[in-house]
Amino acid sequence: MSLAVALRHRLADFQLDVAFDSTSGVTALFGPSGAGKSSVAKMVAGLLRAETGLVRLGDTVLQDSARGIWIPPEQRRIGVVFQDARLFPHMSVADNLRFGARRAPVGPIRFDDVLALLGIAGLLDRRPHTLSGGERQRVAIGRALMSQPALLVMDEPLASLDSARKQEILPYLHRLKQETRLPVLYVSHALDEIIHLADTLVLIEAGRVTEAGDLESLSGRADLPLALRDDAAGLMSCVVAGHDPARRLSRLAAGGYEILVPLLGVSVGSRVRLRIPAREVILARIVPEGISLHNILPCSVRDVHIDHLHHAALVAMGLGESAGDDAPGLLARVTPDAVQRLGLAPGESVLALVKSMSVEVVPQNI
Repeated sequence: MSLAVALRHRLADFQLDVAFDSTSGVTALFGPSGAGKSSVAKMVAGLLRAETGLVRLGDTVLQDSARGIWIPPEQRRIGVVFQDARLFPHMSVADNLRFGARRAPVGPIRFDDVLALLGIAGLLDRRPHTLSGGERQRVAIGRALMSQPALLVMDEPLASLDSARKQEILPYLHRLKQETRLPVLYVSHALDEIIHLADTLVLIEAGRVTEAGDLESLSGRADLPLALRDDAAGLMSCVVAGHDPARRLSRLAAGGYEILVPLLGVSVGSRVRLRIPAREVILARIVPEGISLHNILPCSVRDVHIDHLHHAALVAMGLGESAGDDAPGLLARVTPDAVQRLGLAPGESVLALVKSMSVEVVPQNI
């Protein structure tokens, strides 16, 4: 289901002015704290009324200030999950879940399905104060699902969790994405969450959209603020092409090439997303001899951006010697001296050397 947003609103520190469109899947609003991401999410959900603007979900107009249309939040069929779970402390888990369904229309999401999806069947008789942070968030997601939403808005849902609890809940969010197929508007300033979950990325800074589009395409851009981060990385979708247990390696297919990674416990044909850190990519003009790494990938340079502040250069590449715009992208962080010595410029061919141990594999069809 498509989501169209165009909003203007005066906040305390700046004028919010955002516009983006999303067709399906998980749309992530990403940017620094205080950029206006949560305000946009609240406006979409109807919890904050934008001064002017348009919000359309599928064929339903939720707000159109030009035509005087304003649908109150309780009629928008939007489930909301906040940073803090906001469960009713005097109710059991079961009663919290059923509260979500109290005013819901008849829909496809069933109580038992929610329990199975989120792994909370064993928590029904417990009160919120007895749950871990990850358990509380799973129950909060379940309560939102029981409202039979047409859209799920998740506002920093993992921000209050430590790393261990975050890793505990991410697989459930994967299952939510795959099994319900609900469109999700996901707010975060944590790039690892975005990499695991998002399909569409909307970059927001100081109340403005700086760029919006396919996550994997934007991650490979050398001219965006993402590339300047220490954790900058290229992302690409792959299919598991085969396993070699004797070598303890798996073969992943992308853009007509194969990438070797440590042996995976997923079936052949599964889709995965690769994250290849820019700082781990070595560039070369010729194939080196006597080297331990497995992946020597022919690429075509798309762009070179000099980061003067950190005395570095960001090289954006497409997989393949004459890579088109739709080819999987990689990003390398090297020195400006390396750019000069190798003669790197848009259109030039180069080899990307990637250690199999440096590749992060994120399953996409759990």
